[in-house]
Amino acid sequence: MKKSSVVYSVLIHCILIAGAAVMIVPFLWMILTSFKSISESTQLNPFIIFPSVWRTDAFFSVLTKMNFVRLYWNTLLLIVERIICAVLTATTAGYALGRLHFKGKNLAFSLVLFQMMVPPQIFIIPQYLIVSKMGMLNTSFALLFPGLVTAFGTFLLRQSFMTLPKDLEQAAVLDGCNTGSIFLFVMAPLVKSSMTALGIFTALFAFKELMWPLVVNTDQNTMPLSAALAKLQGQFTANYPELMAASFLACLPMIVIYIIFQKQFIAGIATSGSKL
Repeated sequence: MKKSSVVYSVLIHCILIAGAAVMIVPFLWMILTSFKSISESTQLNPFIIFPSVWRTDAFFSVLTKMNFVRLYWNTLLLIVERIICAVLTATTAGYALGRLHFKGKNLAFSLVLFQMMVPPQIFIIPQYLIVSKMGMLNTSFALLFPGLVTAFGTFLLRQSFMTLPKDLEQAAVLDGCNTGSIFLFVMAPLVKSSMTALGIFTALFAFKELMWPLVVNTDQNTMPLSAALAKLQGQFTANYPELMAASFLACLPMIVIYIIFQKQFIAGIATSGSKL
């Protein structure tokens, strides 16, 4: 029995190591390629992994051709706006669906689940028509529009609120608190870890979103990093060092965010709950 458990443990660790390698190798290849020359990046010799000379030409070239300061600002603004909207709407809706009792509650939650199951690409055309009729194309609001509400965030916060004991609300009612006070001062502070996790998820989704920015935005002054990188790929098709250098510079903010908030992220996922 002990021997079989050791074999099982070794097998699990090997699978995890292989999975980690599959995810890490492309990232390492991106970093190494950004320091190579064009000829080195296109050669087919699999045994040449590291660049013969560590070059920074690609980074200087990309920084010259692309206004990264502006792109960082546009992306940061988009992320902050979406986090604020997602946390506010998901927290209030999650509390209503998880703790309050009203007519149509189950129907409302069913609509949330339905939106989670439908591919987001289906909503692109109606969302584009709405933004276009409002005259808001090529604006920061157009980029924000799909993130005004989040079905995933509503579900996540609902599950978190449902794990809290009812005694907290009953004690607050005895102390004279109304529904708004209970939500703001009693229940919401107890799901801060889930709110942080939702914020990190929202930041990741906003950062990597590509199709919607390409649809509603053609202005360089409001373009986020994802759309700018897509246009860079078309402009420098064969210049892999510049492509990888730009991609590496674009990844740095999210790496820093994860390093800073990784404890809150893990805690939020662990305590978000799965009670239905």
